[in-house]
Amino acid sequence: MATKSSIHIKPCNTKSSEAHNRRTAEYMRNIGTSKIYIVPELSADNEQWINPNFGNPDLQTHYDNIKRMVKEKTGRAMQEKERERKGKNGKIIKVAGCSPIREGVLLIKPDTTLADVKKFGEECQRRWGITPLQIFLHKDEGHWLSGQPEANDRESFQVGEKWFKPNYHAHIVFDWMNHDTGKSQKLNDNDMMEMQTLASDILLMKRGQSKAETGKEHLERNDFIIEKQKEEMNRLDATRQYREYQLEMTNQKMQEAESRANSLIETANQKERQSEDLDRAIKEKRSKLNREKGSELLDAAVGWATGKSKVLKGEIEDLRHEISTHEETIEMLQGRIQVMQSDHHRELMKLEAKYQSELNRKEAAHTEETARLKKRISWQNLIIGSLSFLLLKTNDIFRKAVNSVIRLARGYYKPRFDAEQVSDIKSALNLFGDDKQLHQAAGDFLYITATQKGKLDNREQIKARREVDNVVEGHYDQQQKKGVSIRR
Repeated sequence: MATKSSIHIKPCNTKSSEAHNRRTAEYMRNIGTSKIYIVPELSADNEQWINPNFGNPDLQTHYDNIKRMVKEKTGRAMQEKERERKGKNGKIIKVAGCSPIREGVLLIKPDTTLADVKKFGEECQRRWGITPLQIFLHKDEGHWLSGQPEANDRESFQVGEKWFKPNYHAHIVFDWMNHDTGKSQKLNDNDMMEMQTLASDILLMKRGQSKAETGKEHLERNDFIIEKQKEEMNRLDATRQYREYQLEMTNQKMQEAESRANSLIETANQKERQSEDLDRAIKEKRSKLNREKGSELLDAAVGWATGKSKVLKGEIEDLRHEISTHEETIEMLQGRIQVMQSDHHRELMKLEAKYQSELNRKEAAHTEETARLKKRISWQNLIIGSLSFLLLKTNDIFRKAVNSVIRLARGYYKPRFDAEQVSDIKSALNLFGDDKQLHQAAGDFLYITATQKGKLDNREQIKARREVDNVVEGHYDQQQKKGVSIRR
């Protein structure tokens, strides 16, 4: 149940809005097992209103009509997309596109009526000139709980074997244009804050704080847990990425060393080939000089060639020494990589073991708590069954109240208790005392007894739960004072 009013308005997506709001058959097929939680059994409680002055109820057609109207009134085409223009100071300013149709999501209470939301829309039109085109009350959305609801949770109810927490809200589609001038209505932050106050006044809800006041987005309990889990996974992922970066850098250094060593080996091979060529040249020169010039020229040529050969052999020795140094460096880097990989693997195993241990502990605690609750529920059901049997046999007031709840739950065309049934239920509640808390406990007992005796199905249980709570909370009394009926 929404205890604080809230409204969020954004440009309306005309292609998908009506499919979602009207719960079209194609839309219900397409959502499949997605995270849009809709309980089809509750869709019968939804309500809708289409402005009779709307004309064609198709939003896209209305959007196209607005475009023609703007062209006629202003002489310019409607600017639909964001654009840029240069300001007086020369800076580029982004101008948002026109949003002629906008949709607001308004939190409501279970007993909020279509008339209440229409009154809110009419007041918005009177104050700011924005015309409500469509209103949809959704009472079939929410989220599934992971287990039993908390003890003070009076909103959630059971559907089959799972517990469901409803999210009651309304969609209001507005025409945001002034059809006399062809321009859109301009609402500032103060107007939006005033709109939230208006919603709380008309719907009789406590006013919620705006995002401008809190400075942060609200997270539900489950979303908060998910965010914490994401933070932990991101931390582990960052550690893994850093380790991988270290390995990548070391591998890169090793590859550079290997490349340099290969280059030196190739240079050394070239030098060796040059030395071999020079030795052959010396031999040929020695033979030629012996034949042509005599021993003196021979000694000079041999001396020159021998000196050149020694220089080359010295360079080859230096290269071999440098290659040996690089090979030692490569071996050292490979050892370091192995150590880093071992440390990285050990750290990951430690983190995984820690995470698995914590997960096992929580699962064991959850299993133990579940078993304890099941035992407690079984014992409570035994006590409730015995007490129900005794009261049904011995107390006419309680028996009449139980039968009233069963008849209403089974009736397809009767949405609420009549005055006599309300009187019978109140009399049964008063059997347990006149305190509000005792009435709430008695209402729960009455609902459980009717469910067991009448063997109510899920739809009948939901209807019975809702109307018994309305009697306990005094909503029937409030509506009778106002002179209107409760609508569902």
